[in-house]
Amino acid sequence: MSFLHAIILGIVEGITEFLPISSTGHMIIASSMMGIEDSTFTKAFEVIIQFGAIMSVLVLYWKRFLPQWGFYKKLFVAFLPTAIIGFIIKDVVEHLLGSVHVVAWSLIIGGVILVWSDKIFAHLTMMGRKTDDLTYKDSVKLGLFQSIAMIPGVSRSAATIMGGLTLGMNKKEAAEFSFFLAVPTMAAATLYKLLKIYKTIEPAQINVLLVGCVVAFLVAMLAIKFFIGIVSRYGFRGFGYYRIILGVILLVLLYTGHNLQVM
Repeated sequence: MSFLHAIILGIVEGITEFLPISSTGHMIIASSMMGIEDSTFTKAFEVIIQFGAIMSVLVLYWKRFLPQWGFYKKLFVAFLPTAIIGFIIKDVVEHLLGSVHVVAWSLIIGGVILVWSDKIFAHLTMMGRKTDDLTYKDSVKLGLFQSIAMIPGVSRSAATIMGGLTLGMNKKEAAEFSFFLAVPTMAAATLYKLLKIYKTIEPAQINVLLVGCVVAFLVAMLAIKFFIGIVSRYGFRGFGYYRIILGVILLVLLYTGHNLQVM
């Protein structure tokens, strides 16, 4: 993997991490298009640079992360389902990573759900429950929704947002809680990947990782502000249509003989 690959994937990650369109899915597609070799390092890279994007949440929402133990407890409780389920099925998830077929179908199904949800939850604009109103039981439910995103193409933010809407949160609060929950989730995923590769990683690969993380962080700062503005005004329908169109294009390419699988 070259520095150019790292920059491009960092841009893709920064743009897509907080949009409900699947950052992992887009990185798998981008890696496939660039012909990046499928290896332990490249799979780890796609997870680790997500932490670079997540750091932008700490910068933009730093006041929310000041010592508020109730807030931290809810985040921890919401994080647990993904941590437990992810540990149990980690080998299955590893196998799915790299499958453009899985990404395509996940994009389409998730897109249909987003379009449908925009109609069903149209009333949840500024009204609705806020993060402070959530109970610990609600936090567990949100964590279970987030765990669905271990399937490539589903989108962690989309799954968590859908969970928030079903609990009566307004769209802005649901989106922001998906940002907050990403912090412990991606921190744990990054630590796990680093522990798996630290013995085999080379100095040049460390530099590639750092470049990817920095680019993802900077781009994500802009993407968060863009996303909140769009959601507050127009909801999720546009993202749903985008997912459906992209998923259909991928399926057409796959079923007409184009090799989009990661090398």
